[in-house]
Amino acid sequence: MGFHEVRFPATLSFGSVGGPERKTDVVTLANGFEERNTPWAHSRRRYDAGVGMRSLDDVETLLAFFEARRGQLFGFRWKDWSDFKSGKASVEPDYEDQRIGTGDGETAVWQLTKTYASGTHDYVRPIHKPVEGTVKIGVQGDPLQESVDYEVDHATGQVTFSHPPDVGVTITAGFEFDVPVRFDADHIHTSVASFQAGDVPNVPIVEVRV
Repeated sequence: MGFHEVRFPATLSFGSVGGPERKTDVVTLANGFEERNTPWAHSRRRYDAGVGMRSLDDVETLLAFFEARRGQLFGFRWKDWSDFKSGKASVEPDYEDQRIGTGDGETAVWQLTKTYASGTHDYVRPIHKPVEGTVKIGVQGDPLQESVDYEVDHATGQVTFSHPPDVGVTITAGFEFDVPVRFDADHIHTSVASFQAGDVPNVPIVEVRV
């Protein structure tokens, strides 16, 4: 799958609508009870990047980005303004935000993840597109130093330790992240309202598996 490690202009994605979707198969039995199942282990996100009444420069930026991706052909990064940090949106990421594993003394490569918890249930989401310069890692409550204790692959979200974490130690992480997406249409309709402004009413975006 073709993917460009470039982010959709964040100034244009701000104000967009969208969020996660699930695929659930629901079968209603003769007795009225239901059987529910899903073929998806992970949710997929959809967004609408349509921009209303922006400057013609903004519209031109959007069109240039679309053409450079060849429409649906190449994926790209997307900043989900409602969910782009490992912790609370109001604070900077901290190395103790997320628990990503427990050391076994052998494994040196660990995947960044974010856990969504409600009551006694949770969902662990793999994070594949961390933002460069934002990843912080800790082991057993102690912060580590990037390029000395670990390296981050910002294209996959994998963290490689210089030495495998010891058995039983808690590995934690904090970070900002993007969503890997593509355009969900091969066309964009624009409307010029005046010599200074225009709008693009609908630009569907869908998350891709990487």
